[in-house]
Amino acid sequence: MDFAFDSVTEDLRERLLRFMDECVYPAEPAFEEQAATSGWNIPPLVEDLKDEARRRGLWNLFLPGEHGAGLTNLQYAPLAEIMGRSPAIAPAATNCAAPDTGNMEVLAMFGSEWQRKEWLRPLLDGEIRSAFAMTEPDVASSDATNIATSITRDGDEYVINGRKWYISGAMNPNCKIFIVMGKTNPDAPSHRQQSMVLVPRDTPGLQVKRGMHVFGYTDADHGGHAEVVFEDVRVPVENLIGEEGGGFAIAQARLGPGRIHHCMRLIGMAERALELMCRRALARTAFGKPIAQQGVVQDWIAESRVRIEQQRLLVLKTAWLMDTVGNRGAHTEIQAIKISTPLAVEWILDKAVQVHGAGGVSQDFPLAALWAGARTLRLADGPDEVHKRSLAYRELKRYM
Repeated sequence: MDFAFDSVTEDLRERLLRFMDECVYPAEPAFEEQAATSGWNIPPLVEDLKDEARRRGLWNLFLPGEHGAGLTNLQYAPLAEIMGRSPAIAPAATNCAAPDTGNMEVLAMFGSEWQRKEWLRPLLDGEIRSAFAMTEPDVASSDATNIATSITRDGDEYVINGRKWYISGAMNPNCKIFIVMGKTNPDAPSHRQQSMVLVPRDTPGLQVKRGMHVFGYTDADHGGHAEVVFEDVRVPVENLIGEEGGGFAIAQARLGPGRIHHCMRLIGMAERALELMCRRALARTAFGKPIAQQGVVQDWIAESRVRIEQQRLLVLKTAWLMDTVGNRGAHTEIQAIKISTPLAVEWILDKAVQVHGAGGVSQDFPLAALWAGARTLRLADGPDEVHKRSLAYRELKRYM
């Protein structure tokens, strides 16, 4: 395994670091001010940052192949880490923000020529946003075979009925297309019952009921999360992605890269938390000496560095395996990072909050929002317990 950065990665890292220093970090205060008054709209300054990122060649870095920048997972990993230092701004500014990233991957891998032209192209160009409608409130969606939304064939149309929630991106007014997962054949084997269809936002019967908060945050800077109801929603059969019964497999293909992208960004969040922790500890005095001289704080700082290095190495190994043996061959490692990285970064952020005292839970520092994001990722794309269950079964199977 060789994790050294090649010349392409080094060049992009240097350009991205300059972009962060010159454009992203300086924009954070204004971004927060705009976000406070923008409702569910993305703060306007993001559009200017998108133009600048595109001008600098920092666009669609996440997407391999002909439709994106053509980077490998290993090449993209350090770039996603850098973007993770300002997760509310940098991914959106470079068109590397979820759920659009996963939706673009689905369309690139499984979409028809018409679907790619109609929906992938404007997503790649950053002209529209999208949503991924899988999770439901009435079933345990950690088991995707539970999905109950019905997608019924009626002549040349599919009719969709069901209720979804925590649908990422759906509150963004610029969200124009939903990828919806539901059951087309309840009588098929459990992993062949589901399909995915494209549903334009303005389709009659699609109703965005309400925005869902995440630990009290609206997450509007990411396009928000919504409860969405589908009542006799009709779309043409050509809106089916792939084949009937292929929805579960498509979901797994989508979620694998999504999970590692989250973990890549989490490393950047942890690095920023550690930096803020160190600066705060050196700048504040309590009981006659800098906080940095307190043994417990030194323990937190040292432990944070150890955990960051451990997680980065595991993420890089996972990226390398995905590149060399494919997502299926890296299944164990993908699950391992999905379990360990959010938990480790949550711990680091918790200690950074503690060092900042009351400031750590305030809006004056990014730590509270970063903590909420890290904690949420212990649920998003599958809760810890489901991944542990699956990982344990894979280990046990070796001895059966």
